[in-house]
Amino acid sequence: MFTGVMAVSSTVHKNLIGGAWVGSATGASFENRNPADTDDLVGTFPKSSQEDVDRAVEAAGKAYESWRLTPAPRRAEIVFRAGQILAQRKEEYAREMTREMGKVLKETRGDVQEAIDTAFYAAGEGRRLFGQTVPAELPDKFAMSIRVPVGVCGMITPWNFPMAIPSWKIFPAIVCGNSIVIKPATDTPLSVVNFARALEDAGLPPGVVNVVSGTGGSVGAPLLKHAGIRLISFTGSTEVGQQIAVECARGYKKCSLEMGGKNAMILLDDADLDLAVEAALWGAFGTTGQRCTATSRVIADRRVVASFTERMVARARTLKVGSGLDETVEMGPCVNEAQLRTVESYVQIGSKDGARLLTGGSRLSGGAHGKGWFFEPTIFGEVKPDMRIAREEIFGPVLSIIPVDGMDEAIRVANAVEYGLSGAIFTRDVNKAFRAMRDVEAGILYVNSSTIGAEVQLPFGGVKKTGNGHREAGTTVLDIFTEWKSIYVDFSGRLQKAQIDRAD
Repeated sequence: MFTGVMAVSSTVHKNLIGGAWVGSATGASFENRNPADTDDLVGTFPKSSQEDVDRAVEAAGKAYESWRLTPAPRRAEIVFRAGQILAQRKEEYAREMTREMGKVLKETRGDVQEAIDTAFYAAGEGRRLFGQTVPAELPDKFAMSIRVPVGVCGMITPWNFPMAIPSWKIFPAIVCGNSIVIKPATDTPLSVVNFARALEDAGLPPGVVNVVSGTGGSVGAPLLKHAGIRLISFTGSTEVGQQIAVECARGYKKCSLEMGGKNAMILLDDADLDLAVEAALWGAFGTTGQRCTATSRVIADRRVVASFTERMVARARTLKVGSGLDETVEMGPCVNEAQLRTVESYVQIGSKDGARLLTGGSRLSGGAHGKGWFFEPTIFGEVKPDMRIAREEIFGPVLSIIPVDGMDEAIRVANAVEYGLSGAIFTRDVNKAFRAMRDVEAGILYVNSSTIGAEVQLPFGGVKKTGNGHREAGTTVLDIFTEWKSIYVDFSGRLQKAQIDRAD
């Protein structure tokens, strides 16, 4: 039986720099509070500055010189041990994540599990990191390519997956031989601290991973501009990502961006409606809609839209909203007041633009909701493709249902947004499913499933304004965190001048 907030005392946390947990140069700190109960202080964290970033980059640079020379299989063994430690601490870290971020326990357990999966997958690359061997065009000459690490990598991570997303970046990066300075999201720094402690306890050498908490202006900007940083890996909004891309271009830094989404589920007239309802419910309201892959649009054939809408609204009204620490709760709070106000503003915009509010639309207050940032599961019907709620990322529990005439229009509507991260189609027709696989503009596509649920062994990322072409997860992530080096070995004992010396 759920009895309220866990009896956990608040803790003063510090930065991890050069293997030591230290306070910020400013001496200042900020509070991390439970979005389901703002009386619950999760902890205080350093409000860091340029000086802290400088120290962390210097420590990472020193660690890099020996870490890059550590054999990749040995680096990978540390990552594997970190995965085992995360597995042992899964429940503890999941509960602390729910306290600081708000999503329900089954989801925070999944977040930690994603980090575990990534650890084991990335560790396998320590014995691969494949290059190529190719025939040389001259005799007595050997040609091959190898991967080499980039150097010191700066990482800026979001609050919605506060352990999974750092794991997507950090584990492959260190297996490749890089060192790290990471700025966690100010809403969820504890999960990154816990992640770093698991690496520390796994035997990671000092300075290979450094954690500096603070705001985007005081930590993110100095990290981005620091001459000692060779690569920036960012997950967050498209607006901030664009600024990061410009700054990285100025500094000739490698840049990996994972940004927004406005993901659509296409519902054809032959779909299994009960399955589609469950998928849309999970996709739209899982993590309170605060996922870049959230199902924010259902594009439904007019022949089934009324039946689907009736079932969807009925199910949404049964969702239990509350503290994620309660095992019976199905949807937690928005992460903070600003996010809740953003959701409120989009509900007003949708109503003003003529969409029909079918359920929800209001903040929840009083009783169990009185001290948190709770919002009702919200559904709009009769949404037109050009409405703002159908085009702009809301990042909250708001679903738009858009009626269309057939598959061709459905795909046009799905593609008529500036994002292209995830998509889904529900149909029993294999031919239509394959058309969607070909024609939907998205980096990820699901058939008869929700728009959420990516696995670590396949690339993760999108097209258009969702990113800049790089992919996380899978083997493709290695292309972010390594550079290619081509090597030629001439054992002829004489100078051969490549194409000039060819005997035709």
